[in-house]
Amino acid sequence: MAKYKVEFIKVECIGALACVAVHSKRWLPTNDGKVDLEGAKEENGRFILWIDEKELPKMKEAAEVCPVNVIHIYDEKGTRII
Repeated sequence: MAKYKVEFIKVECIGALACVAVHSKRWLPTNDGKVDLEGAKEENGRFILWIDEKELPKMKEAAEVCPVNVIHIYDEKGTRII
């Protein structure tokens, strides 16, 4: 099964909560007016989560609705798909 890397740049998040509206299982509002990516680990100031292809459609939708484009998704080879 394919794996995909979700990268979230929290410092640039404006807290629009569009991602929460489409994928509330992973995107959680926080007290600082931004969101957290549930299950992600911080690496060099970015939050990284590996997902499988079952979760990809919802995560892609979350990335597409983000008004500031702080959610990026890469395939296993490192090619950005969104």
